[in-house]
Formats: sequence, structure tokens, C-alpha cells
Amino acid sequence: METTTHLLKALSEPGRLRIVMALTENRELCACQITELLRLSGATVSRHLAQLTSCGLLESRKEGRWVFFRLIRSASTAALLSWLKTRLSDDPEILGDTEALRRIVACGPEGIACMQRRNRTPCEREKPGSFRSSAGGSNERSPNGRANTMKPDARQ
Repeated sequence: METTTHLLKALSEPGRLRIVMALTENRELCACQITELLRLSGATVSRHLAQLTSCGLLESRKEGRWVFFRLIRSASTAALLSWLKTRLSDDPEILGDTEALRRIVACGPEGIACMQRRNRTPCEREKPGSFRSSAGGSNERSPNGRANTMKPDARQ
């Protein structure tokens, strides 16, 4: 019974549930891809992955500098995963995750890591004449070529 409660507690957090649902549709995902999907800090995602691994739902493998995670598909979890997939198949957040994952997976781990270092969204292309800073907001160049660092809601 303790194993079951540990598993159910792990699935009671929305972020961890989103990870499991993402992995039902993808054979495996890199930790950076999961971080990009959830839009949480790496430390938070790492804790979620550790909890899902400790309860026996996930396993990981390391390939170079990348750590990939996948579901452990056993007889004991098959029915649970099937029920979750059926129950959440039309959930708006899960549907949004499915669409986001298409873009994230298409970029690959290297592309995602590069974009995360630059504080950009997956496969986002910069508009000509614009740039991003770590201060947040999208900073665009004014007609005179100077950076406009005001937040969008402060512009008139």
C-alpha cells in the first residue's frame, strides 16, 4: 500500500502529471525539453523528475551531457497510464502541451539548451530589429536605432 500512495502522491502535482502525460506521447524526453515544456526552473523540474523516478514511474539514461527520461511501462502501471491518457485526452492544458512538444522535440536538446541560455521560447526566431535582454519584456529598437527598454505596457 505504501508504494501505491507514493505513486499517487507523485501524480497529485500538476507539473509531474504533465511530465507523465508528455512521456505517454513521446518515447523519451531530455530534461531540458521537459523544463521548456513546463516553463519552470531547472531545479524544480529536477525535483519533479526525481520524485517520479523514486516512485517507479520513470527511468533515466545519460548520453553525453544530456539526461533522457522515459516511462517504465510495467504491468503494474499500464492500467494507470491508460486511465490517465483516457481521462486527460481532452484537457486543454494537456492539448496545449502536445502542441508545444511538437515544436520542442523538433528543435532537439541542443537547440532547446541554446534557446534557454538566450532566454527564448522554443524555435522562436527573432524579428528583424528586435532583441531580447535578461531584464525581461521584448525590447525593440526605436526608429532612431536605439534600444527601447520600456516594458510594453509603459509605452504610449
